[in-house]
Amino acid sequence: MIGPALLAASSVCTLSAQDLPVHAGPYLPTETSLKNYQYPEWFRDAKFGIWAHWGPQAVPRRGDWYARKMYEEGSDDYKDHLARWGHPSQQGYKDLIPLWKAERWNPDKLMALYKKAGAKYFVSMGSHHDNFFLWNSAIHKWNAVKMGPHKDVVGLWQQAAKKQGLYFGVSEHLAASYTWFQSAHRADTTGAFKGIFYDGHYAEYEDLYHSEAAPDDTGWLTTNHAWMLEWYADIKELVDNYHPDLLYSDSKLPFDAIGRTMLANFYNGNLAYHAGKPTAVYTCKEASNGKWVQDLERGVQDSISLYPWQTDTSIGDWFYSTGQKYKTSTGILQMLTDIVSKNGNLLINIVQTPEGDLEPDILKTLDEIGAWTAANGEGIYGTRPWKVFGENPAKAETVKAGNFNEDKLKYTAEDIRFTSKGNNLYAFCLNVPEGDIRIRSLGKNSTLNNRKIVSIKMMGSAEKINWRQEGDALVIQKPVRLPAWNVPGFRIQLQ
Repeated sequence: MIGPALLAASSVCTLSAQDLPVHAGPYLPTETSLKNYQYPEWFRDAKFGIWAHWGPQAVPRRGDWYARKMYEEGSDDYKDHLARWGHPSQQGYKDLIPLWKAERWNPDKLMALYKKAGAKYFVSMGSHHDNFFLWNSAIHKWNAVKMGPHKDVVGLWQQAAKKQGLYFGVSEHLAASYTWFQSAHRADTTGAFKGIFYDGHYAEYEDLYHSEAAPDDTGWLTTNHAWMLEWYADIKELVDNYHPDLLYSDSKLPFDAIGRTMLANFYNGNLAYHAGKPTAVYTCKEASNGKWVQDLERGVQDSISLYPWQTDTSIGDWFYSTGQKYKTSTGILQMLTDIVSKNGNLLINIVQTPEGDLEPDILKTLDEIGAWTAANGEGIYGTRPWKVFGENPAKAETVKAGNFNEDKLKYTAEDIRFTSKGNNLYAFCLNVPEGDIRIRSLGKNSTLNNRKIVSIKMMGSAEKINWRQEGDALVIQKPVRLPAWNVPGFRIQLQ
C-alpha cells in the first residue's frame, strides 16, 4: 500500500496512476467505468447551494488572486503590498497568512442564515491556488489548524452544515496551483530591488510556493508528473478524512489517468462510507457525458441539458474587496430560476470579510432570497425540466452556453421559465409584468401541452388569479397585488 506520506514525497519517485492507492469498489479509473455513475437524487432536488470561497487572500481586502498578483511587478496589488507590508522579498504571502484570524467567524450562525435563505447544500473551500489548506492536514504545515485562525475550517463548516441538515461539499483549486504560483519565484526587473528574488524563490518555502516550474510548464494545469501525484495525495487526504458529498475542481478533470483514479477513489469511498447509498457529486469544468456534473463558472446553459449541471458564481468578487458591488436578490433569483429550468443547480459564493462575518447589504439580500424561496420553493426544489425550458422575448439576443456569460443575460418580464413536478407545471416571470402575462407554450393551439389546465395560483399570494386560454397563448391577468419580489411564480395545475 502506498501511503499519503510517500505520495506527498512523490517528486523523488516515478509512480504511475496504476500504483496509486484507491478505495475498492465498482468504479475503475476508466472512461467506461465512470460512465456508470448515477446522479444522486439529493443533488437533482437541491437546486441551490452556498459556497464559502474564503481564506487568507481575504486579508488585504482587494479581491481575487492577491497571492499571485502581489508578485506581479508593477501591478496594483504589488504596489499595495509594497506600501503596506514591504517588498515581497522580505514580506511575502507567507507573512500575510498569520494575519488571517477569522475572529468573528461563527459557522453555526452563518449556516442557519444560509438554510433560511433556501440553500440545500453548502460548499467550503478546501484550498485555493495559494496552496493553503483549510483542513487539518498531515501533508504540510500551511493549513488553518497550524496557522492563521488555528481552526479546522473545513471540519467546522461541515459540522455546522450537518446540524442544519445541509449536504456538504469542498472545493479544490490545487491542480492549478503549481503554475499559478510561479510569480512568487521571480524578482523585480527594475528599481531599488532589481534582481532580488521574492520569497517564493527559496527552498525553505517550497512546501507553500512549490518549486520552480520548467520553462514550458505554463498551462492552467501542470505537466509535471510529480506534482500530479502530489495533487492526488492532497485530494485523497481531503476526501478520505472528511467524506464530503460534493467535490469541486477549478479546472477540467485534472491529469488524465491520475484524475480518473482520484474520481474512482472518491466515488468508491463515498459508496463505502454511506453503506452502499452514495451521495457523491463531482463537479469540474468539462462536459460530463454522464461521468460527473459539468460546472460553468459565472455562466449558464442555453437549453435543457441532458445531464445535471451547475453554475458557480459569486455575489461579488471571489474574495472580499473593499467597496465591491454585490448582486441583488432579483439578479440571483433570475439566475436560479433560469438555471433550474435547464436542469441545473446554482452554487453562489457569499463573500465573507477577513474576520469571517457578512456585510449588512449581503444579510439583506439573503433575507430577501429566503422570503422568495419560502413562497416559491415548491416550484424549484425537487422539480425537473418541462418539455421546454421556457420562452424568451421575440427580439431577445441569443446568449450561447458557456463560462462567463452571466453579464450578457438581460432578463425581462417576457422571459418565462418552466419547471415541473407531478401534475404541476410552474411558470416564472423573470421580471415584474407590466400587463397581462402571455404564455405561448400553453395556448389552445400549442403542440407542447395536451393536458387540461385546472387551476392557476400565484405562489406567495392568496389573491384569486384570473386567466383564460386563447388560441395562441395562456393569458394570466396581471394580479392586483404583486409580491414584494420581482420574480413572480405561478403554479399551473394540469389534469
